[in-house]
Amino acid sequence: MVVERRLRAQALLCLALATACATPPAIVDPELRAAAEQRDALAVSDALEQRIANGTDTPADREFAYAMVSAIDGDTAAEAFARAAVTGRLVQLRGMRGAPLIGEVEKWAVRSRGLDPKFRDGAATRLLGTLYVIAPGSLVRYGDSERGLELLEGLVREHPEIVENHLRLAEAYIALGDPDPAAPALCVCLAKREALRRDDQQLLDQLLATAGTPECGAPD
Repeated sequence: MVVERRLRAQALLCLALATACATPPAIVDPELRAAAEQRDALAVSDALEQRIANGTDTPADREFAYAMVSAIDGDTAAEAFARAAVTGRLVQLRGMRGAPLIGEVEKWAVRSRGLDPKFRDGAATRLLGTLYVIAPGSLVRYGDSERGLELLEGLVREHPEIVENHLRLAEAYIALGDPDPAAPALCVCLAKREALRRDDQQLLDQLLATAGTPECGAPD
């Protein structure tokens, strides 16, 4: 059974690679291709995230990455997180057409968290908390906006040094129409803006435009 699953996964990977290679090479990032050829789901996810952070990703990159991680058969916290993260990026790309994949994002984030909740300082928890706040409740099974806030607030308490945790918490409050509690998190993000990725800095600017710039005291 295990051998059959591995053979099936390898066949899917070969098919995905063959399909992707039928497109002009410039469309899909070479680092994504290299990670896929190594059958490393996390490397595929990281390569995609780097392009997104730089603002250089293409729709083909996201579609390709999703095909790759879906074809890699593994059951580790890293692999499950990679599948959740890449699928989430495809949902962002597709918009309403991506709604059927939201359950897949939740499934793999829950799996990663169950295997190792401390993986990358709670990366799956951050993804899951954001998902529960942002996604329509009818599209997820194991949480809601209240649960999402609990997860994000817990991460801020556990890892206050990670600026992205504060950003996601602020995003959650503002998305729920309650910007006042977001002020402390926004202040942290303003004070440590340079620690954020380029795309997260853009998100911070959007949140400030929506909620207004809070009055922050002198940084510690």
